[in-house]
Amino acid sequence: MEFIKVIFPDDCPVYIDGELNGVTNDVLRVESGTHVFTLDATIACQPPSRTLAVDGTTVLEPLNIIFTRRRVV
Repeated sequence: MEFIKVIFPDDCPVYIDGELNGVTNDVLRVESGTHVFTLDATIACQPPSRTLAVDGTTVLEPLNIIFTRRRVV
């Protein structure tokens, strides 16, 4: 079992491989391997998704996955 933390200024739903898995800013569990991470589709964020390999993490040292607010011009 691996651990990730999706970082975003607000709390919002986190999807891993298209499945709802938790909320941002919490430590979440995921199987080892490559996964696609997205936020709720109504959230204006960048990048729109992240595809990352997850391996060698611990609950105290999760993989941090950072999303930022998308600027509206």
